[in-house]
Amino acid sequence: MKRVYASIDLGSDSIKVAICELYLGHLNLLAAINTPSAGIKRGLITDPEAVSKSISKALKDASDMLGVPITKVLATVPGHHAEYKIIKGEVKPTGDLITIKDMMETYKLGMKSQLLPNEEFVTVVPIDFKINDKTIMEDPKGFPGEKLQGRAMMVTTPKKNVYSVASVLEGLGIEIVDISTEAVADINCFRNEELEKSVGALINIGYETTTVNLYSKCIPVKTKIIGCGGKDIDQDLAQNYNISLDVARKLKETFALAHTTNAGNLDVYETLELNGKKIVISQLEASKIVQMRLNEIFELVKNEINSLTNKPIQYIILTGGVSNMMDIKYSLRDNFGSIANKGSVKLIGARNNKYSTVIGNIIYFLNTLKLKGINYTMIDDDEMDLVSSPETDSLSSLNGTMLGKVFGYFFGEEEDNE
Repeated sequence: MKRVYASIDLGSDSIKVAICELYLGHLNLLAAINTPSAGIKRGLITDPEAVSKSISKALKDASDMLGVPITKVLATVPGHHAEYKIIKGEVKPTGDLITIKDMMETYKLGMKSQLLPNEEFVTVVPIDFKINDKTIMEDPKGFPGEKLQGRAMMVTTPKKNVYSVASVLEGLGIEIVDISTEAVADINCFRNEELEKSVGALINIGYETTTVNLYSKCIPVKTKIIGCGGKDIDQDLAQNYNISLDVARKLKETFALAHTTNAGNLDVYETLELNGKKIVISQLEASKIVQMRLNEIFELVKNEINSLTNKPIQYIILTGGVSNMMDIKYSLRDNFGSIANKGSVKLIGARNNKYSTVIGNIIYFLNTLKLKGINYTMIDDDEMDLVSSPETDSLSSLNGTMLGKVFGYFFGEEEDNE
């Protein structure tokens, strides 16, 4: 049976939507949408009405590609002031064998004393379980045991981070099935066996902000958001050449390189200044401007990493739209050495790092379902017939808190959609 999942990420510059199907154990992309956004400043919603219009456009485009309306999504919420707390709980299994209910109960017990009044629960990232004080494993269901201890990382944010996103989607009649943060989603897009044994950082350069996330064995432990991003590069180019921001952005994305190593002085870009005068820009000079700003951003990143941990960092992964620039690897090498690499979204049809968060959020959700041992799809069988035919063209209420809604999905207290 095919199962379909939709994920949305609200950025300051654009709304990203990804729709994937899981079939025979393989994740396939059905649609990837990137549309301009409005009403979001530095990752936070400032104008709900403008954001609603942007989301409506993105979801309509995605629905048109899919062939059926999108009414349920996985969503990321702003990671500003996110907190990461290790929770621990201990239970006595109710039967001879450990069940999913026993596993989830350890998390519930661990959460009770950790959630503060001004915080909203976002998600729980499992770490491990211990059976009878000795056997440690990631998934103990089906094993015998008289005592079960569970450890996980609970992720919380200020309430406004969650409810600003929830209220906008609710107003559009869209149900949020699960939420996470960029830190949780991005690492799931790139994780592998090597990263699961290491301490490292993931850098996501967005339009107005750069997010630095620290991980231990792919478990997020700290987040820091820096107030600069790709827009600063555009502004540097615009000011230097007296051109509009739109022209500067096109110059950055289609002509300039992230490093001067391979930039040609004879390669030129012709455009018009703001006064209408023709200007010829060399690739070497434009690349110098880009490289200088990237060096400043990466210097801030290094300072933040040093403030977040005193442990040796074993890897640094770069993602976000700016990471798609040609020769970004040379800037990473200059600033961080051999431990830093550009991330690579491997899903065919979405091999662009601007989709790392929406794709990673789907992968994280699938891992959560696997741990709980349940199946779920956002599109029913009748709608699936439409999805399979290319020629065929709510959130219920905030009275029940977002904590209760998402808590129910994570801990299996909502009815499973088989």
